[in-house]
Amino acid sequence: MSFPLLTATAALPAIGAIATAAVPAARRTSAKWLALLFSLATLVLAIVVLVRFDPGGDRYQLTESHAWIADFGVRYELGVDGIAVALIALTALLIPFIVLAGWHDADPLETGSRRWRPTQGFFALILAVEAMVILSFEATDVFLFYIFFEAMLIPMYFLIGGFGDRAHEHGEEKAATQRSYAAVKFLLYNLAGGLIMLAAVIGLYVVAGNFSLTEIAQARASGELDMATSTERWLFLGFFFAFAVKAPLWPLHTWLPNAMQESTAPVAVLITAVVDKVGTFAMLRFCLQLFPEASKWATPAILVLALISIIYGALLAVGQRDMKRLIAYASISHFGFIIMGIFAMTSQGQSGATLYMVNHGISTAVLMLIAGFLISRRGSRLIADYGGVQKVAPVLAGTFLIGGLATLSLPGLAPFVSEFLVLVGTFTRYPVIGIIATFGIVLAALYTLVLYQRTMTGPVKPEVSAMPDLRVREIAVVAPLVVLLIFLGVYPKPVTDIVNPAVKHTMSDVDKKDPRPEVEAAK
Repeated sequence: MSFPLLTATAALPAIGAIATAAVPAARRTSAKWLALLFSLATLVLAIVVLVRFDPGGDRYQLTESHAWIADFGVRYELGVDGIAVALIALTALLIPFIVLAGWHDADPLETGSRRWRPTQGFFALILAVEAMVILSFEATDVFLFYIFFEAMLIPMYFLIGGFGDRAHEHGEEKAATQRSYAAVKFLLYNLAGGLIMLAAVIGLYVVAGNFSLTEIAQARASGELDMATSTERWLFLGFFFAFAVKAPLWPLHTWLPNAMQESTAPVAVLITAVVDKVGTFAMLRFCLQLFPEASKWATPAILVLALISIIYGALLAVGQRDMKRLIAYASISHFGFIIMGIFAMTSQGQSGATLYMVNHGISTAVLMLIAGFLISRRGSRLIADYGGVQKVAPVLAGTFLIGGLATLSLPGLAPFVSEFLVLVGTFTRYPVIGIIATFGIVLAALYTLVLYQRTMTGPVKPEVSAMPDLRVREIAVVAPLVVLLIFLGVYPKPVTDIVNPAVKHTMSDVDKKDPRPEVEAAK
């Protein structure tokens, strides 16, 4: 029996969560180091998965399959394609930086006070989320995926509501109320999506007789399973609704700005760079593979919603006074690009969308974590409370600028390649949608440069005049991510080589081919 590598990759952070939670409250520092150790060990296993994966091999590799609830056809089935491998690597890469960035975020609020927060609980919850996200990327049994798709809401609820941002202009009591509101809104939106998906999962079982993604897809391809058109469309809508909430797609997005605003910066990164990627990933793995005809039927409407997300998110980002809400609305705009690339039904669009998931995770992590370091120094999220920071903290300002330039997809930084592929892939099939979407790039330049100008340039405000520059721990958090942004901006081939074969399979699932160019290349 071969070593269950995929199970181990998800089980290690789960074991780490239990071990970290068991550390006595008096040994908070030990809990931090234990969480960091487990996150690094998980990264090592993710690298092993990456190395062992053969892009030219079978669609799903490193597979595991065991009987679980046999009476209902539920199996413990795992397998990864190139898209899943890339997102597992992204998740395992970001978690150590999230742990390191949040090193002091769960420290006691006041020395000697009863108002304390369980440090070990904060880091245990982060590891628990990592385990569930990785299992969601690995699951090839629909019911197994659903369980972890929903279960990750529980630790996220406590991370948002119990360990929120300390920078609040209305005091701790008001901050606690706002955190509670954001956490409940996050939970209710995602639970609503999950309940609708549960009905669709049950409906799929009634139609197919099992929950195995690969078996259902094979039965559909061979003609053994012939869904009625109306049935397929209703099932597709049930799955897509849950994924659109998680993604988040307009108009199901409103939970995200509140959740990111009230969370600590590392938890905000966990939400938008890790957890939300499960939604867009699932659109590729489940919606397109299980319901190809319904996916094509819904494409025009989804592209319009994605386009609204791009423009709407960017416009609202321009007008934000709160730094973290600005980054949240920018992410809504970026997720619009990702979904647009998925449903453009071209290889360029879907490759760009997958690459965008990875690059957005890295660029948002840089920008949000630097914003978090900045907020922790000043004690305010309001953009108007800053000014002249680059004169007193040049390294902080410089890394903030790089994160901002990556957010606006500057050529030479990783997001540019993915955004370019998405736009090219969309334009070749839907030119009007592609042209309008480019205005999102203009708006991204506006909100990013205005944010930098108002916070980092101009006269030094008295409140920031003594602001320290980045410390060693903080540089250790952002420097590797900045290097990765530059490397993947210049040489994205390592990621595209992994995801492109999986994209070809997805294009085959929906029976789509790239449009032929209007002008043939000269021979």
